Amino acid sequence: MISTFAMEPMLPSDATIDKSGLPDLTLELERKAAMLSGMVKPATFAVLEEHMRVINSYYSNLIEGNSTHPREIRKAMRGDYDLDPIKRDLQLESLAHINVQRQLGELDVSDDFLLSEQCFLDIHRMFYNEIPKSLRKVTSESGKALMVEPGQFRTEDVQVGRHIPPSSSDVSLFIKRFSEAYRLDWLRGQKRVIAAMSAHHRFVWVHPFLDGNGRVGRLYTDLFLKHIGIGGYGIWCLSRGLARTNAEYKSVLASADYPRQGDRDGRGALSEANLVSFCEYMIKTAIDQVEYMTDMLDLQGMEKRIRAYVDDRGKGLIRGMGRLRPEASKLLERAFLLGELPKSDVAELSGLNLATARKLAQQLKKEGLLTETSSRSPLRWAIPEHAERYYLPELSPI
Repeated sequence: MISTFAMEPMLPSDATIDKSGLPDLTLELERKAAMLSGMVKPATFAVLEEHMRVINSYYSNLIEGNSTHPREIRKAMRGDYDLDPIKRDLQLESLAHINVQRQLGELDVSDDFLLSEQCFLDIHRMFYNEIPKSLRKVTSESGKALMVEPGQFRTEDVQVGRHIPPSSSDVSLFIKRFSEAYRLDWLRGQKRVIAAMSAHHRFVWVHPFLDGNGRVGRLYTDLFLKHIGIGGYGIWCLSRGLARTNAEYKSVLASADYPRQGDRDGRGALSEANLVSFCEYMIKTAIDQVEYMTDMLDLQGMEKRIRAYVDDRGKGLIRGMGRLRPEASKLLERAFLLGELPKSDVAELSGLNLATARKLAQQLKKEGLLTETSSRSPLRWAIPEHAERYYLPELSPI
């Protein structure tokens, strides 16, 4: 058994934080995220949140080597799986990630549960219960074939690159220290965000599971940030930023494993300066993703992109899609702005006669540009695949 001092400091000291860029970065993230949260109506937020689950799944799995395109993920969501069993299993892995996000979004999480051993076990169990057995097989450093058990800490000792995580017999001890260090009733304001980012590294450092630590860690960080009230979480995607800077992400993760570099590098076993650098990277990445989505959801910008989409449809420039009346722009813009569009407003808003307006609304529903929950419900703005590159350019690969 080794002492949990081996993963200290769990947080940078107050003095170190004050001398770093963390206070300003954290304030910037909180301010910009709050602004983003207020930009869209609840119905539009819900549409974006559902859409972003696919994007989050794609990027989080991409970091681990699963490059299943969002197009293929959505095909699997419709029950259309690839005939290649390897590709099919990777589609199922992506669906598992989406389902875990949805389940976590429905949980009423308490402070105590967020920092409990059970939280990590539950996220791991949710994920691994849904993926094929072929993806639960791993090989140890010694070449031994092992099977990952859903919701169970590893019972084998492992090495991850140069890093040797705690012995399997000590995992629970280190997770207990984790739970104590990040107690939210001890942390206020900006330190909660710094704790969420520090926790991301320290969880991966412990490497409590035989496999899936990266994915579980990112799902956990999503849950942590949402729980502490970072605005708009769910309609912006941290994993997108981490994947787009994947080499830097893995580099700063590895650097935060380094031992203390002399007497001026904190008082723990690990480098405090490198932990600060890791947190700064994570917060900057979060800010970048908030700024991206803020730009995308700016009303004037979105209206312009909706009109560009409808114009290109009118010119027959979108493969596989027929022509669309120019009046569709007004309906789609209003649905985006308000989240919902009463069906009784379609004719007046479009300027078309009743029969033509109804026909246009039916076309928009059929093509997934508008949705409804029942024949009497309002119409909702939506993001079908053929419109995503117009509405949210560069969100995912073409």
